[in-house]
Amino acid sequence: MAMQLEVCANSATSCLQAEEGGATRVELCAGIPEGGTTPSSGEIAVACKLVNIPIHVIIRPRGGDFVYSHHEIEAMRHDICVARDLGAQGIVIGCLTPDGYYDEKANALLLSEAQGMKLTFHRAFDVCAAPTEMLETLIEAGFHRVLTSGCAPTAVEGKLMLRQLHQQAAGRIGIMAGCGIRVDNLDALAEYTGITEFHSSLRHQVSSPMRFRKPEVSMGGTVHIDEYSRPETSADLVRQAVEILRRREK
Repeated sequence: MAMQLEVCANSATSCLQAEEGGATRVELCAGIPEGGTTPSSGEIAVACKLVNIPIHVIIRPRGGDFVYSHHEIEAMRHDICVARDLGAQGIVIGCLTPDGYYDEKANALLLSEAQGMKLTFHRAFDVCAAPTEMLETLIEAGFHRVLTSGCAPTAVEGKLMLRQLHQQAAGRIGIMAGCGIRVDNLDALAEYTGITEFHSSLRHQVSSPMRFRKPEVSMGGTVHIDEYSRPETSADLVRQAVEILRRREK
């Protein structure tokens, strides 16, 4: 089977870098430190105009857990419609019950808005109560793939579960390994798990063009980060990862 690389892109510029490097598609998101949140409509619109590879938009109104209120679900439904109208080919979603199981009602409401789009269940899967049961539920619900680290902090740490999930799926749903995947561990992870779909940010830090700087002033108040650099997808890193996967196809 053809190997696939999905790049987690945090901007339209990152989408361009992902395409230049040869990525299969991108997952467009904001809020990278929170694990990904819904990007703005402007970011989606510009990204869809700039690149030719498929764009899947994460639909997640906030960081934290995956139990959502009625108002949050309504916002997510609206975001799905916006993403589709702006040209996104897929969405990335995931709602859980307070007990850690698939929230049938909440997910059904979102899926009803996404008919005809590609469907990925995100890493809410990694904090669910019963992964093997959840996988069968996702297959029945019509999801095309699940993004997972094997229910571990990173995909490398969860490689045994990833292999088991891949075997359980048996081609009925895509198992896309993600979290902590880099060019230096990609080949070994693919070899061990048998998985053919991978998800990685493949970013580097880009320095700000600002010459006048006040590093003592933080835009996050008590949360201090480097305000004068930003993470951005690296076309070179994507290219290296794509080459690793292409060699495995031969």
